Amino acid sequence: MTRRAAIYARVSTANGQTCENQILALQRVAHRHGWEVVEIFEDNAISGAKGRDQRPALDRMIRAVARREFDVVMAWSLDRLGRSLHHLLTLLAELEAKRVDLYLDRQGVDTTTPGGRALFQMMGVFAEFERAMIQERVKAGLARAVARGAKLARPQISTRKQRAIRQAKAEGCRSGRSRPELGQSWARYTTCSRTSRRKSSATRGARVPRVSRRSVAIKTIIA
Repeated sequence: MTRRAAIYARVSTANGQTCENQILALQRVAHRHGWEVVEIFEDNAISGAKGRDQRPALDRMIRAVARREFDVVMAWSLDRLGRSLHHLLTLLAELEAKRVDLYLDRQGVDTTTPGGRALFQMMGVFAEFERAMIQERVKAGLARAVARGAKLARPQISTRKQRAIRQAKAEGCRSGRSRPELGQSWARYTTCSRTSRRKSSATRGARVPRVSRRSVAIKTIIA
């Protein structure tokens, strides 16, 4: 059965550079392997450091990979696919998940062969190692911050404002009344209070304003 191949080509600048040479070379390779080139994706004058959201052809190719529209992705060189390690690892994961092979002409990578698949798997091992190292660095940084007395939590309103809000509620202060000394804390509480009353009296299908988690948290302080 003839394997379906897709060619991806990219040039970084438009100063006389085109994707034609890359495409011609890869078409000759496909012919030697007996592969059928079903689609060609070209990104012109786009840096390899940019992600798929800024590279239309690469984005279309990844979407086609997800639909399993071809069996092999061909590129002139690894840096044509991208110059960001994060983007490259994401692309390799997409190809592996859909069992789509990868051919890189300059690096001699061909995952349709046992040697190419072994290299592909080793690249995955190094990717896992890198992610593990990043996790260790993050955990070490958090532990160091805690040892220095840092609190790893969302910032809370001051104790003074908490007491003032409780006092205002005890005095029966009407929601919506201006309380400059309480700042945003009181404003959020009054918003939460009004929303709670609306919810209790709202009829089915009526629109009710959304309340943030922060507002709910402030309301629980004075409960």
